[in-house]
Amino acid sequence: MLKVKADQAKNLLTMTFSGHVTPEEMKAEDEKIKTLLAGLQPGFRLLTDLTPLESMDPACRPYISRNMDQFSKKDISKVVRVIPDPRKDIGLNILSVFHYPRRTGIVTCKTLAEAAVLLGE
Repeated sequence: MLKVKADQAKNLLTMTFSGHVTPEEMKAEDEKIKTLLAGLQPGFRLLTDLTPLESMDPACRPYISRNMDQFSKKDISKVVRVIPDPRKDIGLNILSVFHYPRRTGIVTCKTLAEAAVLLGE
């Protein structure tokens, strides 16, 4: 499952991946992501939480790549990823090289508490 939410006051988009994520679930969130992204200001930040993730279908990659491209067009400034177990890394670092500008700050941490500190919360 993918849950997406935005906090306009903090200029923050949050994506939480849980259970087994399928391409159908990713596609189902496409419009919501576009709508939430439209409400954020350029220079927004992204929190990606993989804590509850069990697995992700490899066919989700095109959706992740497309989202990254949308975020780049909106001038994403910072990406904070919560990946408590390195085996849950679904290739986001590699995809980032191709889809985010070099100026985008990308940080990976193990807990949501660490992420909150990095996001100044």
